[in-house]
Amino acid sequence: MKLYTRTGDKGQTSLIGGRADKDSLRVESYGTVDELNSFVGLALAELSEHQGFDDLKAELLTIQHELFDCGGDLAAVMENKECKIKAEAVSFLETRIDAYTAEAPALEKFILPGGSKASALLHTARTITRRAERQVVALMKKEDIHEVTLRYLNRLSDYFFAAARIANARLGIADVEYERSAIVFGKRNSAEL
Repeated sequence: MKLYTRTGDKGQTSLIGGRADKDSLRVESYGTVDELNSFVGLALAELSEHQGFDDLKAELLTIQHELFDCGGDLAAVMENKECKIKAEAVSFLETRIDAYTAEAPALEKFILPGGSKASALLHTARTITRRAERQVVALMKKEDIHEVTLRYLNRLSDYFFAAARIANARLGIADVEYERSAIVFGKRNSAEL
């Protein structure tokens, strides 16, 4: 099997059910999801160098498969094609976000990406997810896209934030607080006391 086909030499690429320009919103969207998947693989490789992350590593591998599904969903222009990303994937992310938020130290201020390399890589995944989400929102204004795809990406960026904090916490490294941040998280709780 050859890796090159020469069919994209004039600036178009094949989709599931059609073709599109390589700079179309649809191609940008699933291309960004592919880029995200690569960074998740990089974060997974970094976490494999440390003990105590079996749960997170298993989740990241599952997310890589889901991102491949998400890319396929975005690449499909066929009407009535079933979406591979399901609402259950969104619900699972929510349960993990809640668990990691409970495990992490209390958050009062904005934080910067960093601390450990693993955390920085997960924050990179978070920001790429946000870009993919913005691209999918723009695409949804022009074409029919399954809404669960957008919900999944929205929740996934929150998951990566929570996972980045857990990476630092389990490695015994403090999150890097934004030095000019006021106390923005937990204000309501402290005011009610």
